[in-house]
This record gives sequence, structure tokens and C-alpha cells, in this order.
Amino acid sequence: MNQPLAYVHPGAKIAKNVVIEPFTTIHNNVIIGEGTWIGSNVTIMEGARIGKNCNIFPGAVISAIPQDLKFQDEETTAEIGDNVTIREYVTVNRGTIDRGKTVIGNNCLIMAYCHIAHDCIVGNNCIFSNNSTLAGHCTVGDFVILAGMTAVHQFCTIGSHAFVTGGSLVRKDVPPFVKAAREPLSYVGINSIGLRRRGYDSDKIREIQNVYRILYQKSYNNSQAAQIIEAEMEATPERDEILQFIKNSKRGIMKGYFSN
Repeated sequence: MNQPLAYVHPGAKIAKNVVIEPFTTIHNNVIIGEGTWIGSNVTIMEGARIGKNCNIFPGAVISAIPQDLKFQDEETTAEIGDNVTIREYVTVNRGTIDRGKTVIGNNCLIMAYCHIAHDCIVGNNCIFSNNSTLAGHCTVGDFVILAGMTAVHQFCTIGSHAFVTGGSLVRKDVPPFVKAAREPLSYVGINSIGLRRRGYDSDKIREIQNVYRILYQKSYNNSQAAQIIEAEMEATPERDEILQFIKNSKRGIMKGYFSN
């Protein structure tokens, strides 16, 4: 249902039951799936791919060109999954030649004034609280929660099920299943409350805690800790996910609170 005061480019592909409120502008080369609601004063620019049953609130700008001086107007996208809520004045920039796209997965809640820069990949079931910002080329796993006013440095990776406290400056990679807090950002325990909410039992939570005790609460460097974890702990998907994260980290993982 298009309001007469909204502008939709003839080249946009909009499902029949999408609701578009007045004063919204939708550019060419846009696809919007069934059941999505677009509030007033939203701007959806070329390259946007928006899934089903999304809610996009007033003032949001989706798929603007990257804030990157190297961008040469290459054809890229900003892709948003199904059942995503994007609150007021959120900005999501499309990709550059590096990844070709910016992606937000399914079932995410992106609260007011958040910014997701070019070439970021955000997983499913994430919550970004007000004013959280991802710089370019960041990767965020599933079920990640960023509390308000979190700022993530470009090229950082945040592992699945991590919780980052409000006002944090994320300069290093944040491993999966952890809570991150303090300045500089540090390991302060595992995200046990979040894990219980998602069906992890006490034995599995204890196993994850034991991995991080070796990594963060002993006097080992990361390489030594990884070798001990691999040699002494039974192989499980969670253990292997943590080890793979450490191995693949390009910026290095954040330190423990008591690390030098």
C-alpha cells in the first residue's frame, strides 16, 4: 500500500502487501519483501535488499553509498534479512569492492541512531542498542548484543553469543560466548545468562568457562593456551569454535582484565 505522498521509483521491486508511509523515498534497484512496513521519512537507496516482515522506522537511511574515499561507485548492496526491526535514524551503508555488500541477518533489532558501515556482516538474532556503531569491514556473529553507545573499530570481529557492555570501545576481536567490559575492553566472564536463555545447559556452560579459564586466567600467551585447550579438553563444537576464532583473529583478541 503506497501512500500518495511517498515516492517509489518504477524500477523498485516491492511486494504487494508492503506498507509505505508518507514522505518516504525509495530509489531504483531496490527489493522489499512481503509484509514489511516502511515508516514515514525513510530513505531507501539503490542496492537495498530488504526481506520479509521487517519494520523500518522514520528517519532511517538504508543503502547510502559508503563513507569511504576509495569507493568508485561500484555496484554493491545492503542486504537486510527477514523479521528485522530498524529503529529511528539508523544508517546502513552499502558495500564496497572489498566484500560487495553489507549484510544484516534475520531477526535482528537495530535500535535508534545506530550506524552500520560498509562491508559489515552482522549475523542473526543480534541486538544493537541505541547509538552503537560499526566501522567498516566488521564481522558480528549470531546472538550478539551491543549495549548502548558501543563503538567498534574497523575490521574487528565479534564472536557469536558475546555481550559488550555500554559505552565500550572495541579495538580488538571479541571471542564467542563472552562478556566484554571495562576500558580497555577486557574479558569479564562468559555470557552465562544469555547462554541459558538460548538453551545451553549447565554442563555446556561449565565447559565454555573452563576453556576461558585456560585462555584468560592462567599465565599463558594465546598460542600456548590454544595448544593446551586443544590437547587437554575434549573436542566439542564450542571448544572448536573458540579455537578457530583465536586462530583466525587478525587484530588479535581482547585481553583478560588482569593481563599485562
